[in-house]
Amino acid sequence: MNYLDFDKNRRIDVICVGRVAIDFNPVDYFKTLAESDTFKKYVGGSPANIAVGLARLGKAAGFIGKVSDDRFGDYVTDFFKNEGVDTSHITRAENGEKIGLTFTEILSPTESSILMYRDGIADLTLSTDDVSEQYIASAKAILISGTALSQSPSREACLKAVQLAKKVGTRIIFDIDYRPYNWKGSDETAVYYSIVAENSDMVMGSREEFNLAESITEKGRDDRKTADYWLSKGNKIVIIKHGKQGSTAYTKDGSYSIKPFPVTALKSFGGGDGYGSSFIYGLLEGWDIMDCLEMGSASASMLVAAHGCSLFMPTVEEVKAFIKDSKEKHGDMVARG
Repeated sequence: MNYLDFDKNRRIDVICVGRVAIDFNPVDYFKTLAESDTFKKYVGGSPANIAVGLARLGKAAGFIGKVSDDRFGDYVTDFFKNEGVDTSHITRAENGEKIGLTFTEILSPTESSILMYRDGIADLTLSTDDVSEQYIASAKAILISGTALSQSPSREACLKAVQLAKKVGTRIIFDIDYRPYNWKGSDETAVYYSIVAENSDMVMGSREEFNLAESITEKGRDDRKTADYWLSKGNKIVIIKHGKQGSTAYTKDGSYSIKPFPVTALKSFGGGDGYGSSFIYGLLEGWDIMDCLEMGSASASMLVAAHGCSLFMPTVEEVKAFIKDSKEKHGDMVARG
């Protein structure tokens, strides 16, 4: 059953909108940031990772974003190009704003933290002038990252993208992607999350992220009430993630749950972007919802076992091989049971 109908005649599958950053992940594992000396550089930022993930899976991905007008801006743009992500709508910051930097602290396979440098940042200077109706109309779907709503003019650029997508029949996927940086307070967060979630076709986030989005309308909803609320607003799919406990996709026909695939984790972050890109891939392929969830869960497990995110996004063949190997080791219902 197709839960989302996509216009198959459009040349781009998904355009991601929002944050692109640079991640610095420690090579000397399981030390504090103060103790770490050596870091590996990667392209980062949730929508950037998802765009690369979709490209690795063979989908046509595009990106709308703003990067710094310097060597780091060159680095992320060149990485996108090499991965096959369309960069025609990535523009340069004009007033010296810099690309976001993220330093990760990997204390153990289950204990990680992130230090972000997000002041005077390039991606939040994305403006309405950077959003083209023609470009939005060329895509089957757009993906809005919630981080891009945290500050003007980026939030207005995202809202314009949503309005244009509604106008031209492009599907809207909302990845809540909450980061506390740049937000002024919980009410502001809830207002802008709600605006996009009420206009999207699919919304995904953790239980905590949905709590933020719902903090004005009604606090304390359980997962079923949350799903029913956002489905009533027009979403066709609501995905609520619970980390190690797995995730559930809710549709008008019912709920479908998946567990993580067993894996020896290196870090506790990055899995959500692999999950998102692989789940969306399944939707674009017209798969059953459980097959989409299985693909997403497998990709998430692969990513938490990898040192970085964007560079380690898997291909379709790699995800399928991982699923096959996991089922041979742990049984066919390893993630579905």
